[in-house]
Amino acid sequence: MEFIRKHIEAISKISDTDWEYFKSRLVQRDFKKKTVFSKLGEVEDYISFIASGVVRLFIPKETKDKEVTFGFSFKNQFVSAYDSFLMRKPSNYELETLSDTTLFSISYQDIQDVYANTEFGNLIGRLVAERLLMLKSRREQSLLNETAEQRYFNLFKERPELVSIIPLKYVSSYIGVTPQALSRIRKRIS
Repeated sequence: MEFIRKHIEAISKISDTDWEYFKSRLVQRDFKKKTVFSKLGEVEDYISFIASGVVRLFIPKETKDKEVTFGFSFKNQFVSAYDSFLMRKPSNYELETLSDTTLFSISYQDIQDVYANTEFGNLIGRLVAERLLMLKSRREQSLLNETAEQRYFNLFKERPELVSIIPLKYVSSYIGVTPQALSRIRKRIS
């Protein structure tokens, strides 16, 4: 779990005491590829740090081909149905693994304890909230200011290996085009 500490300490130092308290609350959760681990209509109980794998955030529909993918989270990122987690209300979307995935998760109650009993607590809460807000903001700006081709390029610019992990039907949904239009975009880029 030291990699989590390093990730956090890239922003702010954590005392050994606070780290041990926080670390003792983390639970490792391993999921196979294609596992929905946060479901529509259920209250999200965890904020998780992705140790390995890829997670898709999506709105399920009556048929799988109509699902709306609106986000992806990758290794060394936090993931959660965060609005459900914060408000303690049922989620309007689901989280699914796109590869075998290992998460280190902290429950709602445990994060409240960390907030109350460590100096570091408020920092971790702020970091998670800021990270998830930035993802949402980037996504909204991307939809408003970029073409579908730019959104496709940007998705894989920093992590080209993910082209082989994320199914094209999810990519097309994410960038807001049909699978046929995505095929034309990919052909132009090649």
